[in-house]
Amino acid sequence: MKKSVQSVHLRLPATSANLGPAFDTGALALNMHLDVRAEAADVFGITARGRDTKAVGKLEGNLILETYRRCMTEQRRRVQPLHLSMNNGIPLGMGCGSSAAARLAGIALAVEFGELGWGDDEILAVSTFLEGHPDNATACWLGGMTVSAVTAGTAPADGGLSQNLPTVHVARLDIPEYWNAVVVLPRDPVRTEESRKLLPDFYSRRDVVANLQHSSLLVAAFATGSNDLLREAMHDCMHQPYRVAICPLLGTLLPVAGSPGILGVALSGAGPGILMIVERNLDRAALEGLLRKTLSDRSSCEVIECGFESQGARSAVRRDTPLGARA
Repeated sequence: MKKSVQSVHLRLPATSANLGPAFDTGALALNMHLDVRAEAADVFGITARGRDTKAVGKLEGNLILETYRRCMTEQRRRVQPLHLSMNNGIPLGMGCGSSAAARLAGIALAVEFGELGWGDDEILAVSTFLEGHPDNATACWLGGMTVSAVTAGTAPADGGLSQNLPTVHVARLDIPEYWNAVVVLPRDPVRTEESRKLLPDFYSRRDVVANLQHSSLLVAAFATGSNDLLREAMHDCMHQPYRVAICPLLGTLLPVAGSPGILGVALSGAGPGILMIVERNLDRAALEGLLRKTLSDRSSCEVIECGFESQGARSAVRRDTPLGARA
């Protein structure tokens, strides 16, 4: 008798994408997590703890369940009701990859409960199709720092999932252990769609070349662990100058890049959160003093010294089968 899945545990890291110049290409995993335990149930239900429990715990419009149902339905699987017990550590609407983590959770649950047999390639293709870009999804699934590109598939006429999904090409790098991540969050979130509307349709050759140069340096900085390269690499011309209008914290904190111990500052994803890559031995009091000096109202921001996550969600999938089940 084939074993059936009784419950699945997922641990999905937050992510920060773009990293300055690597727009829709580069991302890294952060040591903040969405933990999900899904159990087969008679009806759908959610128990939520952690950050933003009201949004995370709602049944209607829940991105995890919507993605799960869609994958199961379009792969012609019976939609098994689930009870989700979640502990959320990823800030919502702050550019920390909460939507990518939720979509990957829904896909992974469909793979397990629907016995879809998908590997990394299929999971990343579906997540990229749903997200519209591969950066957060690859870093969340694989951990570390990722750079990715997409070969477009033929979009299905009905907008559904098909075999003609994009092909995701991804390289993963370990993050130097002597670097650390600090995320600075303002009070109010920003929707990714709103932030993307600010971007122009066309760019000058000079800006495109500048970003190509700096994104290449960025990969080299992570590959070699060079502080000096990273300090130069995180300059951007393509999205941050336009998004600062609704992410004013960026304009405040960008000038501290290059200060002692501060290796780089960038908008985290579409914002409004800010990613700071700092030397691991940077004194907490020194960082706090710098932020108090720089910010007009330090109390208006949340500062999280989260660090990086080397383990992606794929390495944290745990499943249980009923006692006594046998092959």
